[in-house]
Amino acid sequence: MNYQPEDCIVHVVDDDPGLRRSLRFLLDSVGWTVRLHASAEEFLDVAVAPTLPSCLLLDIRMPSMSGLELQQVLRERGIALPILFMTGHADVSMAVQAMKSGAIDFIEKPFNDQKVLDAVAAAIRHSAEALDDEARRRAAQAMLAQFSPREREVAHQVAQGLPNKQIAGNLNISEKTVHIHRQHVMEKAGVSSAAELARLMLRADPAALD
Repeated sequence: MNYQPEDCIVHVVDDDPGLRRSLRFLLDSVGWTVRLHASAEEFLDVAVAPTLPSCLLLDIRMPSMSGLELQQVLRERGIALPILFMTGHADVSMAVQAMKSGAIDFIEKPFNDQKVLDAVAAAIRHSAEALDDEARRRAAQAMLAQFSPREREVAHQVAQGLPNKQIAGNLNISEKTVHIHRQHVMEKAGVSSAAELARLMLRADPAALD
């Protein structure tokens, strides 16, 4: 999906009001939607799973709840939001740990404006790709949800490349019945080959053919 800059949301979480204003001015220059939060707690009050490309520009050290603690809470809540940590020189080891926990990148203060813009753009792309993947996964699940229980059994074996005769033996049904179910599966899924069916099933569930 093609997203416009204004569709993309950059959340800035930092307890320094001057820095928040500075980042708003910089990020506004690209056209992104910018939302400022003075604390981790303030952000958590509005944090939800993103439906538009979004990222979080997050100070690693803040009073009360730190950026690392916020990262952990978001993970526990299942909110998959790309995080860019803002760090001082002394915080680099913390930022590396944050990346091991899933952060996208970290940016050292004082900022180079272009580095900030490049890092945010990369995080927004990451978010957009994740949203598109999720949309494709849900669409695939909806297609497969049309199958009857028997069609699901046949589809699973067709996607594994088994011939009709073997599927018939495995399911203790006639080869003709397998052929009919196979046709229905292909029609409902909108595919024309076992390979396409396999791709669709794996898109819906990466463990579908295990």
